Parts: sequence; C-alpha cells; structure tokens
Amino acid sequence: MSLIASDHFRIVVGLGKSGMSLVRFLARQGLPFAVVDTRANPPELATLREQFPQVEVRCGELDVEFLCRARELLVSPGLAIATPALQAAAARGVKLSGDIDLFARYAKAPIVAITGSNAKSTVTTLVGEMAAAAGKKVAVGGNLGTPALDLLDDAVELYVMELSSFQLETTDQLNAEVATCLNISEDHMDRYADLQQYHLAKHRIFRGVRQVVVNRDDALSRPLIADQVVCWEFGLGKPDFKRFGLLDEQGEKYLALRFDTLLPARELKIRGAHNQANALAALALGHAVGLPMDVMLATLRQFAGLAHRCQWVGERAGVSYYDDSKATNVGAALAAIEGLGADIAGKLVLIAGGDGKGADFSPLKLSVGKFCRAVVLLGRDAERLAAALGDAAPLIRVTSLDEAVQRAAEQAEAGDAVLLSPACASLDMFKNFEERGRLFAQAVEALQ
Repeated sequence: MSLIASDHFRIVVGLGKSGMSLVRFLARQGLPFAVVDTRANPPELATLREQFPQVEVRCGELDVEFLCRARELLVSPGLAIATPALQAAAARGVKLSGDIDLFARYAKAPIVAITGSNAKSTVTTLVGEMAAAAGKKVAVGGNLGTPALDLLDDAVELYVMELSSFQLETTDQLNAEVATCLNISEDHMDRYADLQQYHLAKHRIFRGVRQVVVNRDDALSRPLIADQVVCWEFGLGKPDFKRFGLLDEQGEKYLALRFDTLLPARELKIRGAHNQANALAALALGHAVGLPMDVMLATLRQFAGLAHRCQWVGERAGVSYYDDSKATNVGAALAAIEGLGADIAGKLVLIAGGDGKGADFSPLKLSVGKFCRAVVLLGRDAERLAAALGDAAPLIRVTSLDEAVQRAAEQAEAGDAVLLSPACASLDMFKNFEERGRLFAQAVEALQ
C-alpha cells in the first residue's frame, strides 16, 4: 500500500475490538489505510495479519511523521485524544475521528443514543428489546456488545447505541434522533483532568440531535439545546407535560406519563428506585421514536435485568445476595445502595473496594450510614474507602472475595441483603467485573 499523503489515506490508531471493526469497515469500503498501536502486541494483531496481510501495521511508540501522512486518524476509545502524538498530528491539520463518528456518517436509520456514568447498558438493552418486541428491525451495540460499524446494514430500521465518554471524545456530529445522558458522577478521573472535562465529553452525544431525554433528578444530564429540539423528561417525582415519573394512587406506586398511570412499580422484575428510573428512561426514549406504549410496558414486565447489575443471585438464612459488580464507580454504587436499601425490610451489608480510578469516595458516607449494617472492604483502595466512610458503619477488612462473602454473611440478619457494589474497577484483583461477579455468586453458593 502506498503511504504517500493523500485525501483518502487513513490510519486506525489502536487495534482492540473497535479498532478491528474499523479495519473491517475500511476494507469493505475499499479505502487505503494503515494501523498503529502503542502496544507491542495488541489484542487483534494476529487476526489482522491473518485476515488483512496487505495492511501495514506499526506497533510501539507513535510516530508523528507517519501519522501526518493520513488525512484522518481513526482513534480507538482506549487511547485518549490528549495523547501528545495525536495532538501533534492534529496541530498539523490531521483530523481526529473515531468509529462512532464514522458510523454516524453511514447510518441510514434513526439512532437512539444513550450515555451516562451508570445504567447505560440496562437502558440500552431495554430499549432494544422494546423495539424488537414492536417488530422493528433493530441493531443494538456500540460500547455494549457489537461494535457500531459492524451493525451497519441498510435493512436496519432503528439503531440503539450505548456510548461511552471515550467514544464520544472523537464524535463530532452524531445526529441522533433522540439522545440522553442518563446521569453524571465522577468516573475515569484517571483519564480526565476534572469532572467538567468528563461532562463535556459525555455531552458531545447531543451534537446534531433532534430530540433529547433528560433526567430531571440530575442537573448535569441537561444539555444546552436549541428551543426547537423536543425535550422529554424522566425522574422519580410526579410527572407533568412531556414528563415520565412516579405517581402514588391509594398507596401504590405507578410508573406514569403526565397524569396517566402506566404500570405498578411492583410489577417490575428489576428492583430498587434506580431501576424504576431506568425503566422510565427507556419508556421516554422509546416513546420519542414512536414505539407503542403497550408493547414497551409488556417488555418491562418481562425484563429481569442484566448480569452483574444489581442481580439477585441467591438467598441464605433469610438474607438476599445481590451482584452489582458492574458498579465500577461511586455513582453506580450509590444508586444501588440507595435503590436497594430503600426497597428491603432490613439493612445492607455492603462489599466494596478495588481500583478506585482516582475517584472521591466521600459521597458514599451519608447513604452507607443510612442503609448499611456494615461494610466489608477489599482491594487496592480499601483504606481510601475506609478513610472516606469513617464511622458511617462498622468496617471489616478482608483479603479475598471468598472471605468478604463469609464475613458479610456473619454480619447480616434475616431480612437484610448482602450487596456487592464495589464503587471500583476490578482489575487490581480480577480479570474484569464479570469474573468478580461470577466468583461472588460462587462464594454465595458455597455458604453453609
């Protein structure tokens, strides 16, 4: 392949899952490209060499001169665009893009776009299942499951996309039919200078949007949009015009739109106030793209939740055990503690800790004090968590997940729940959050 600078030549930066989807897409389009990766042996290198042996790939330190031969760098989400070599190329006129930007240019069907610090996967999956139940040819993916570019198909009638802040960094114009930022709380502070920078990345999802869905319980979720953009709202208070919320009628709590009740909250299989908010968000997004309300409500009645997201895994001696291993940041753990804590008869015994990614744990203290009988701490940042929680609840240090489950079981009383909601990433002790969740379930199964 000729590497002279041209208006058509692109370089894929990063050879992981999304990088490989970029390779497949560019090859299908017949566009000239090369691949670079900062790692000596990136995850998809063998696949690339087997399937596309003609493509040049360079591994190791990024070469700015080489990058500047391209008109566009297609940067994988794992690499921050703040990387000096990328910034040097951008300063010399090279465009920085990503797979989502490319997807938006080629997608012919409307896009439902979902981001947020927490609950993205649950809401994305729900909307996808609602659309499928309504008979739509729907494609679901992005940050969840299938990479965006692998979903492109002229037969698709609706795209439902989960998008991370990393993906949105390189997204200029998504042009979604409807977009939402479900919530904002500190996450990835090891990548962003501050919460504002993270917030700005998330809000790129609204560029070119036609309708928005706003969480009225989280001011940071509200975008600055033009008056002509249709705005729907959801929240846990009483609804109003163009608003989804909760209504109390004769002591029963209902999901509602405006002043019309839709579904008793007790009929949801997913537990806790945070999951009621997720259900309302999905209804708002589906309503915005014209999905029938009766079909969406039927889907909600059947939806049992996603693995490792406040998932019930068993009961022992009158104590329920919940796997919320996906709670890799403070906001997610807070949602689980408050949502589940308010929904059970007893108290929580919380298992937390891991790699905190530089986050501030202090927002947990008040809710831990209100809902937790005890907190079992493990992992790299256990002592940082302990310092933040102070005397909010009795603290127990352990060195393994098996020990954490055993000690939590000793603390819990009938009517309580043991909740694994770490507020931290898993990579200090586990391969990923899924492994952490599986091992938690195994430890619960092994309890006598």
